[in-house]
Amino acid sequence: MPRYKSSSIKSKWRKTKWLLQQPQLRHYVPRTLLFTRTNLHTMLDDYKTVFFKPTDGSGGSNIIRIKWKPKGFQTQLNRTKNFYTTRKQLHSKLSRHAGKRSYLLQKGIKLAKTKGRPFDIRVMVQKTNQGEWVSTGLFAKIGRQGKVATNYNQGGTIGYFKPTMLGAGYSSSDIKEREAQLKQLGVAVGYAFDSHNRGFRELGLDVAIDSKGIPWILEVNTRPQFYPLKNMSNRKLYRRMVDIGKQYGRKK
Repeated sequence: MPRYKSSSIKSKWRKTKWLLQQPQLRHYVPRTLLFTRTNLHTMLDDYKTVFFKPTDGSGGSNIIRIKWKPKGFQTQLNRTKNFYTTRKQLHSKLSRHAGKRSYLLQKGIKLAKTKGRPFDIRVMVQKTNQGEWVSTGLFAKIGRQGKVATNYNQGGTIGYFKPTMLGAGYSSSDIKEREAQLKQLGVAVGYAFDSHNRGFRELGLDVAIDSKGIPWILEVNTRPQFYPLKNMSNRKLYRRMVDIGKQYGRKK
């Protein structure tokens, strides 16, 4: 098997700027700014929910959700909630949490729910040896009640795309249409990233479906994980991703 060969970019801010440079993609990106005092005030003025996330984070760790309340601001990290009555107190808290690490502020998207649990969609795209980007699969990351992130290692579970969407109230025809849209979106992101670096062979889009059915690209992972699919009853999706991944040295 060849050595693993696919470029990886950690900075969420850098990847977000790449998406914003593409006219056909920018409207899928929630408003995102670097964390500064001024930008915090701007986001709090415009949105009732804002996410504070490290630019180099992974697995949904260290993400803080900020919710505007009538008498202040509630933050939640994992299951821990705190309340701050002023923006100055909130900024001080976030600055201490960040330390010297760079953070982003992102408009909060109210996730659709399947059987009462919030979820987002992972769109996996991989490049073949012929240089063609293909969407090799969609699966759902279903959040655990009371947690900020939907990630598997944050207590979330993995679900098949269609049953998850059925649980959210979508019809079979709507699901088919949505699947095609998300796969096209994944391929478009692949080619957009190629314009910045030709070394990418796989990408994982985390796409939120809001309560109105609108898709939002929360982030693009350049070293996406799909190993939890191996534990599902139907391993067809997992095997397909692994088979294509073998072309660039991916083992699992």
